[in-house]
Amino acid sequence: MAERIPNTQPAEASAGTAEQAAPPVPEARTGVEQSPGFPTARSANRPTGTPTGAAARRRSTGALLDPVDGHSLSPRSVHKPLGGGSRLASPNRRHAGPLPTGRAKRRYWSVFAVLAVLAILTTAGSLVWDNPMPLGTDGFWLIAQMRATNLVIIAIVAFCQAIATVSFQTVANNRIITPSIMGFESLYRLVQTGSVFLFGGLGLVMMTGTLQFFLQIVLMVVFAGLLYGWLLSGKYGNLQIMLLIGIILGGGLGALATFMQRLLTPSEFDLLTARLIGSIANADASYLALAIPLAAAAGGVLWFGSTRLNVLALGRETAVNLGVDHRRQTILVLLLVSVLMAVSTALVGPMTFFGFLVAMIAYQLADTHDHRYIFPMSWLIGFVVLAGAHFALKNFFYAEGSVGVIIEIVGGTFFLIYILRKGRL
Repeated sequence: MAERIPNTQPAEASAGTAEQAAPPVPEARTGVEQSPGFPTARSANRPTGTPTGAAARRRSTGALLDPVDGHSLSPRSVHKPLGGGSRLASPNRRHAGPLPTGRAKRRYWSVFAVLAVLAILTTAGSLVWDNPMPLGTDGFWLIAQMRATNLVIIAIVAFCQAIATVSFQTVANNRIITPSIMGFESLYRLVQTGSVFLFGGLGLVMMTGTLQFFLQIVLMVVFAGLLYGWLLSGKYGNLQIMLLIGIILGGGLGALATFMQRLLTPSEFDLLTARLIGSIANADASYLALAIPLAAAAGGVLWFGSTRLNVLALGRETAVNLGVDHRRQTILVLLLVSVLMAVSTALVGPMTFFGFLVAMIAYQLADTHDHRYIFPMSWLIGFVVLAGAHFALKNFFYAEGSVGVIIEIVGGTFFLIYILRKGRL
């Protein structure tokens, strides 16, 4: 029988041998996968130099850390900039909306404030400048009241032209046309010329009055309604064809008016010419009782329907896909535009390029697609331009009746520049 050999090794050596023979124990999982290039906050057996304080608390969340600066990349902290605070509070942070950045908002309201100040200065200058009566007397306020009537007329014309032109360009999806191409002004010229041609100088007196003013508006709206209903309600209704036919009809009516003007006597033609040029002097204070409600009703419907106009501006296919009855809304907008243009034309006469000038400047200054911001900007621009031109021509050039001529020249020049330049439309 073999003899037992006693263990003569010291206890320390036995412990070291057992320790070497034992297999390595795997590290405990921390709940976060080890990603290459991204150190985890709970790595086992972390070497000395482990951060303490705020860095240790940040690294104890188990989130991934930036390998460059060691900042946490957790979803709760990604949206926060390194300097503290939220990125959403940045003034230039873009977001969905008509004014996408804080800079755009500041720019819009700054421009609007400047135009409002100009409008106030123009109004005050028109009431006070060259008033022969002492300030505060009854005579002073009587003259100021007469001048205030002209300012109200200017505000109505600017409102009608601005809202009508912007809305018309929206449904037509074209920023280089105006509602005047539909023949409103040619029809106005034909009515005025026909009255003088048939009744002589007495015809102008017959066309003066609230009833005659209302009949001219009705005639223009009925003409536009028949044109729109005929060309847009059919199965093959087309807006481009309607615009083309409107231009042709306007040219035909204008040619007929020109033919009758050739047959007038020089005195009759001289009387007629003053009525065919857009001028604030053509308006009568008695017309305001009818013009203000019509303009407010038609313009108010368009203003409160700005969101529908925003959808119509996207095009027919997109509007239909978004649930908008494109044909019905287009006809409604065009009829309201015809009411506004009829009120403006019957009130002061034709101003072909005034609406285009106002709309073009409004697009550039507002720099947004939303009609809720374009409408007030365009109205304010129209008032400043028309009131400023009227004030300057009346007090410095003594040519108050030439406002329409100046507006046509300036507006036509801007129109050519707008067409010929290389920039965006």
